[in-house]
Amino acid sequence: MKTFWRLLGFAKPVEKFAIPYFFYTLLYAFFNTFNFVLIIPILNTLFDGNKIVSRIDAMPEFKLSTDYLTDLTNYLLYKHYGTNYDVMEILVFLSVAVVVSVLLSNTFRYLGQRTIETMRIYTLRNLRNRTFDNVMNLNVGYFSNERKGDIISKISSDVQVVQFCITNTLQVIFREPFLIIGYLVALIALSWQLTIFTGLFLPVTALVIGGIVKRLRHSARSAQEAYGELTSALDESLTGIKIIKAYNATGYIKQKFHDINQLFSDISLSIARRQQLASPMSEFLGVSTVAIIMIYGGSLVLGGELPAADFLGYIAIFSQITRPARAVTDSLSTINQGLAAGDRVLELLDTRPAIENAPDAKRMDGLHEAIEFRDVHFAYDSREVIGGVSFTVRRGETVALVGPSGGGKSTLADLVPRFYDVTSGAILIDGVNVRQLDLESLHAHIGVVAQETILFNDTIENNIRLGKRDATQAEIEAAARVANAHEFIMETENGYQANIGDRGMKLSGGQRQRLSIARAVLKNPDILILDEATSALDTESEKLVQDALNSLLEGRTSVVIAHRLSTIHNADKIIVIEHGRIAEQGTHHELMALGGIYSKLIEMQQLA
Repeated sequence: MKTFWRLLGFAKPVEKFAIPYFFYTLLYAFFNTFNFVLIIPILNTLFDGNKIVSRIDAMPEFKLSTDYLTDLTNYLLYKHYGTNYDVMEILVFLSVAVVVSVLLSNTFRYLGQRTIETMRIYTLRNLRNRTFDNVMNLNVGYFSNERKGDIISKISSDVQVVQFCITNTLQVIFREPFLIIGYLVALIALSWQLTIFTGLFLPVTALVIGGIVKRLRHSARSAQEAYGELTSALDESLTGIKIIKAYNATGYIKQKFHDINQLFSDISLSIARRQQLASPMSEFLGVSTVAIIMIYGGSLVLGGELPAADFLGYIAIFSQITRPARAVTDSLSTINQGLAAGDRVLELLDTRPAIENAPDAKRMDGLHEAIEFRDVHFAYDSREVIGGVSFTVRRGETVALVGPSGGGKSTLADLVPRFYDVTSGAILIDGVNVRQLDLESLHAHIGVVAQETILFNDTIENNIRLGKRDATQAEIEAAARVANAHEFIMETENGYQANIGDRGMKLSGGQRQRLSIARAVLKNPDILILDEATSALDTESEKLVQDALNSLLEGRTSVVIAHRLSTIHNADKIIVIEHGRIAEQGTHHELMALGGIYSKLIEMQQLA
């Protein structure tokens, strides 16, 4: 139950919902039971309508027996009709009482359901917000080891299952037990002998139903995990649809999805069969018990130990006690599914980011002197990709990182904003280790144009102003002009309000890259990281954007990663990275005169 109580904590303040629900449920259970208790005086009126009502001048003292019910009925009838009454009048009176009782019963039932549904939606909102917020706080490295589809499944599907777990559990805790207790009190009042006889069969029912739902929680967790794999496969397929089509891999992808879907369907079918078996089995056992009760109760009636009207009322009430009992058994399967899903959600919620602020973190107010890489080492798991790199980027300098693919250039750039933390060594900004800087303030002074253009399914304007939410329209347009994006933006149907589609698919690769550059220009950061910023541009656009970037980079501290070496020959310093180490460094002319790796790379590109 630890999982349930943690999940219920998202409904705080719980008492705001639990206390009203408790009283609504209590009143519903009382009037619901009273509805069936009223059957007995109605039957007595029909079977023995000529009997004179006993004279009772005072309200009878409460006691748990049918005599009290009889005395109470006689008192009410005597006060209203006296000893001379018409049978039909009494029948109408009792029928009206039943209608009023049913109205009250269902009113409190509605109020209870309304309260619990409000609580369910409120809890779902809080849980989903908290889970999403925690995911957004996780470091970039976490997402390299996790399937995106599984994370999506936990935030969407698993949280959805959890909400019904909370609703059903509260009903099992409050409503159904109250109904069962109310019915039991009425049954004991009618015939304690018959009730004890009936109780002998309840453990058998509990054992049978318990055996059916015992393994549901394990199966439910397997089903949620399989659904996560299904979501992941769907996400990858939709993201890579062009490549799938281009390589004629449609058949393979379809089969992969079908296999995962088959696994999920098999587990779901197993769960459904167990769930569907619980209710019919409990109903069968309930009816079997009623049949046995009729035999034993019939002998009590024939022996004169139990009035016929009381026995019929007993059967009517007992038939109702099986309904909340069945609801409990049905809820157990849903609760087990919800707890399994809750475990997965809480597992994600409990995941702490590997990179967090130090307790005494300092806020960064800008770059004043330099960025220093001091004997930096970095490894993915046990594989070292950066081995002992040291260099300095002074304020206002542009430092270019070049070299063969896979050498560690992008990884080095990712260490500055602490997307990852160094394994050993240190990166210092103005002499302060980045580990000691407040992450939010660090990111506020860094702009990134990534090698993979990341845009969102939103308007052009909102994509550009991502890093500066309070930017004016004039500032947005100025940034777009610098990035050579204003003209093509104005050619779209809605200009800056045009929606660019999922991942910017309505735009060309060059247009997407220029919007990404405009986003960095608008933020106007102290430190600019350009990771292949012009790689997706055509020759004409590349020259225009490069000119704009040269103006932007002037006087700004920049780390530029480039494979097109023609774009960085004016850099203050060029560092050649090979196998995670510095192979060469210097200006363009110095490295060309050296005749090493950089020189050969230039020659190869010129030949190309």
